[in-house]
Amino acid sequence: MNSNRPLFTVKGLVFSALFGALMSVMSLATIRVGFSPVPITLENMAVMLAGAILGAFYGFFSIFMVVFLVALGLPLLHLNGGLGLLLGPTGGFIWMFPVSALLIGWFVGKIKGNGWLSYVAVFLVIELFGSLLLYVSGVPWFAHKYGVSLGKALTMSSFPYLPGDVVKAIAVTLIVMPIRRVFPSLR
Repeated sequence: MNSNRPLFTVKGLVFSALFGALMSVMSLATIRVGFSPVPITLENMAVMLAGAILGAFYGFFSIFMVVFLVALGLPLLHLNGGLGLLLGPTGGFIWMFPVSALLIGWFVGKIKGNGWLSYVAVFLVIELFGSLLLYVSGVPWFAHKYGVSLGKALTMSSFPYLPGDVVKAIAVTLIVMPIRRVFPSLR
């Protein structure tokens, strides 16, 4: 690693701010469902995009700053903010967003090429870390907040959302792969 390279660059900070804003805007696309207090949103799609396009460091930073500012009370997710949101039933999903972006950025950065195998590999990374990883902290926290079994929590806050997460991961893959060809230096 080059010790003369700055930790943050202007370009990196600008893109981080843009992807943080994108996450905030995408959180407004919310569909309430009758069977669960967990809404269908595009938040995790913004996390997927940030990690895959910005890379591990700036992907993490952009999403972490949104979560941090929400914790301070800024209404950046669903026009809400504060610790109540982060400690509410969906808090477990939100906490994992920065880690998700970091892991997506790290693993997608290791994938070379633009052939169909690269598309499949990028999709698998995005689905694994941009969707399934979120359930690792989200479902147990949801079960805790509602006082339900883990099985009931999976039924209310995971299983119905998996098909939509696959669609989001496919869409992000189809967005990211051409961008990698044109702007390989964004990472």
